[in-house]
Amino acid sequence: MTGLLALVPLVAGAATVLWARGNFLVAHVRGASMSPAHRPGDKVLVRRLPPGRIRPGDVVVADVVVTGLWPGAPGSVPGRTGALGSVRERVVKRVAAVPGDPVPAAVPRRADETSIPDGCFILLGDNSRFSIDSRHFGYVPAAAMIGKVVRPLASASRPI
Repeated sequence: MTGLLALVPLVAGAATVLWARGNFLVAHVRGASMSPAHRPGDKVLVRRLPPGRIRPGDVVVADVVVTGLWPGAPGSVPGRTGALGSVRERVVKRVAAVPGDPVPAAVPRRADETSIPDGCFILLGDNSRFSIDSRHFGYVPAAAMIGKVVRPLASASRPI
């Protein structure tokens, strides 16, 4: 019986680790698009949430597809801007609008659209001068939303 009691903390610890891995992740901030709130190189703790629990103003992590000209893309000429292609990027951005909200003026839309369609979000960087966001890649589908940033973690620019 004593041997079984000794296993309780081990099993509880393992269950906690599995729960945390399924519900949280660490994301890295790349670029200055979220400065000054989050700087390049910062790490943030992200809680996985269903898209229905994400609200305007939340800082989120999402996987988006960005289409454009990329240096070093297949078919690009050295020294030139690059070739047209699509790149899947994991981004840290602020939610500007959720389904049903008005489409922000800065975001391209079809003439008949006045509100964000169901299942879509608008993500914008805090530092618009350095941000590739919904102004460039459009609506972000709910399936691309990973979770909400709950706190910054230690980084070179932000020690604990």
